[in-house]
Amino acid sequence: MTGALSSIMREPAAWLSGSGPHSEVFLSTRVRVARNLDGVPFPGRASVEALERVRERVLDAIHKNNYLMNATVVSMDDADSATRQALVERHVISPAFAGCGEGRACVIGEREVVSAMVNEEDHLRLQCIRSGLQPVDAWRLLERIDSELDRNLQYAFSSDWGFLTACPTNVGTGIRVSVLAHLAALARMRRATSVLAGISKLGLSVRGFYGEGSAATGSFFQISNQTTLGQSEDDIAYTVERVAGQLVSLEDEARDQLMKRESARLEDEVHRAYGTLRNARLLTAEEVMELSSSLRLGVALGLLDDPALGTINRLLVITQPGHLMMAHGRSSGNAARDAARAELVRRELSGTN
Repeated sequence: MTGALSSIMREPAAWLSGSGPHSEVFLSTRVRVARNLDGVPFPGRASVEALERVRERVLDAIHKNNYLMNATVVSMDDADSATRQALVERHVISPAFAGCGEGRACVIGEREVVSAMVNEEDHLRLQCIRSGLQPVDAWRLLERIDSELDRNLQYAFSSDWGFLTACPTNVGTGIRVSVLAHLAALARMRRATSVLAGISKLGLSVRGFYGEGSAATGSFFQISNQTTLGQSEDDIAYTVERVAGQLVSLEDEARDQLMKRESARLEDEVHRAYGTLRNARLLTAEEVMELSSSLRLGVALGLLDDPALGTINRLLVITQPGHLMMAHGRSSGNAARDAARAELVRRELSGTN
């Protein structure tokens, strides 16, 4: 692992800070666009030589970009399994991209606000991740970067269909706007399923913490648009922000009801979770996720003064298997990894009261 990448892994990503709008309910907002170069086969049908030429062209344009010229480039040819897994856990690359071979690269901007995958399903997957609920602001930043890259790359575009992509579901704008919600109170009141079913009827999809194919552990849900054709990027971003705003109201209402009906039980749950995290000697990743969910809810409701939301958010990522493998080696068994995870959590929380 390069020194630059090692430095990135040691620093918390900006989207984990807990400082954005409505960050007590929304961990982050992610906006991603899918783009392809005109006249070049999609990555799934391209030779290794063609992929390498695309990578060279895209990276050349990125190094000329005012926002990304100092970004760190990671060649997937050289990345080991632990590094790949850790990048998935940080939401820099997709699980599918982690299994890709030659001719691929990822690009990581300052504090991981903007990043890119080169030659995933499409030639370029460019994304912006912000703390809290910021779909429109995230899109505005990504739009500027995307437009500048287009001038140097010449994207594949049809006047009838919009941006051309490998998967038909991305044709049109090629945009995916998603928010990562912590609906702890709605889940405890058994209302999350019905609320999220209603969201699905509005043309939005609901997934787990790591997107498609992942479970909704710890009452964390990723909500994103399904349609990219027939609406503008602005319309899609505003729609997600509007629906997410309604979720804030519903979750806040559920939290108020919990405090009125079950304050003693909720306070006990929160302090038990805090005590376990601060004292446990073995912790699985799933346990950290569930206990951190309770802790996060308690901090948001004022049942605990510490730790800060940013600290809890960071724990959700750095206790995942890839990060632990990078810190302690791939030879560690499950028991050793669970012990290392528990030690890491105790150390992170040691400065709190």
